[in-house]
Amino acid sequence: MTTACSSAGRDTAPDPSTAAADAEAGWFGDQPVDPSAKTGRVHAVFDSVARRYDLMNDLMSGGIHRLWKRRFIDRIAPRDGRTVLDVAGGTGDIALAMVRRAPAAEVIVCDLTEAMVRVGRDRMIDQGVADQIRPVVGNAEQLPLPDRSVDTYTIAFGLRNVSRIDTALREARRVLRPGGRFFCLEFSRVTDPALERLYQAYSFQVIPRIGAVVARDRDSYRYLVESIRRHPDQAALAGRMEAAGLARVAYENLTFGVAAIHSGWRL
Repeated sequence: MTTACSSAGRDTAPDPSTAAADAEAGWFGDQPVDPSAKTGRVHAVFDSVARRYDLMNDLMSGGIHRLWKRRFIDRIAPRDGRTVLDVAGGTGDIALAMVRRAPAAEVIVCDLTEAMVRVGRDRMIDQGVADQIRPVVGNAEQLPLPDRSVDTYTIAFGLRNVSRIDTALREARRVLRPGGRFFCLEFSRVTDPALERLYQAYSFQVIPRIGAVVARDRDSYRYLVESIRRHPDQAALAGRMEAAGLARVAYENLTFGVAAIHSGWRL
């Protein structure tokens, strides 16, 4: 298992601290926190839920997340001979799907939490593909990879947990080769007002209870619900991708906007 390495030699300037970035990083769900403490709090959440994370995803979404991820892989269209970086992909479901589609692709999984990476590594060993996927422990805001080193960057249900989203987007562009593509699958804003009310009621009343019973961790799942509500909507995230230097930005709503796939290019 690889750990984070130095950021020396990067082709982007240091991320300047801004009031907006600190304001966004100053919230852990609906709880105000010191911006410097958010990453540690997020780490603790995923360390706690790692072993039951995939089961909880099935229970919370009724299995629909599997359909979203299948569509995500279709959009990525992984190809043999390409290098793919899957960020916040510790349990390995996206990486495993990619190597099934492209057995000769180089797939790197980077996750903040070692416990999540270990769960993913166990799955890769069980499925006999451990030699095709390289696990890395690292932060999306300071990726332990060289400039222009990957053809495709993916992140599924992880961007909303990043302390400084704009920094992570710039990092994505930094590690992409010219002509490389960025793909993000994330919860977003429901487009139907009636469905939105039902969705919010389910999210805040049911999901934390499921977390308490199945994962024995109500607080972590309440944070995950709150983090969805604070995440930028479809148009706002598209604008921030463009500001980070990504081009030809587009998004596709899934299940009336409960989730969305965002994509862009490094040109």
